[in-house]
Amino acid sequence: MTRVVLRVMFITLVATMVSWARAQDDVTWAKRVDTGKEVVTTLQFYFHDVLSGRNPSAVRIAQASQTNSSPTGFGLMNMIDDPLTIGQDPNSKLVGRARGIYGSAGQNDLSLLMVVSYGFIDGIYNGSSFSLLSINPAINPVREMAIVGGTGLFRLARGYAIAQTYSLDPSGDAIVGYNVTLATYI
Repeated sequence: MTRVVLRVMFITLVATMVSWARAQDDVTWAKRVDTGKEVVTTLQFYFHDVLSGRNPSAVRIAQASQTNSSPTGFGLMNMIDDPLTIGQDPNSKLVGRARGIYGSAGQNDLSLLMVVSYGFIDGIYNGSSFSLLSINPAINPVREMAIVGGTGLFRLARGYAIAQTYSLDPSGDAIVGYNVTLATYI
C-alpha cells in the first residue's frame, strides 16, 4: 500500500513539474495545437518596416533604370532586417526579426515579391523560423501569402500569412499586422 501511495505521489509530482515547465514557455502571441498527426500553430505579430531615419531596417539595394517610368516602382528591391513585435507600438515586446528581400514585381499594380525568413527569439519559438515566398499585393487592405518551409519547431512548415497594413507614412515606413497559420508534422 505504501509503495502505491509513493508511486502515485511521484507520478503526480512529475506531472505537475512538466505542466509547470510548459506554462513557463507559454507566450501570448502564439498558440500550438497538437492534432495527433500534425501541429497547427497560429501566430500574431507586427512587422515594422522602417525606410527612414539614421537606422533604417529596410534599405534599397537595386532599382530599375532611369528610363523606367512605372508608377509602382517596378524593379525596385529592398533588403530588410525588420523587427517583429507583439503590438503595433515599435517599443512593444520584440519576438523576432524578418530578414530577406522584397521587390516591386508589378508594372501596373503594387505587387511585392517577398522572399523573407521570419525568425523568432521568444519562448519555445526561440531559434525557430518560417519562410514566406509569395506575391504581396500591397495595395489591398488584407493580403494572403504562402508559407513554404521553416526551421526548428516550424520544420517542414506549410501555411499562410494574412497581412494587414496598420500604418504607412509618406517616407514608406510601415507597420503591418500578421496572422499566420502553420502546419507541421509531429
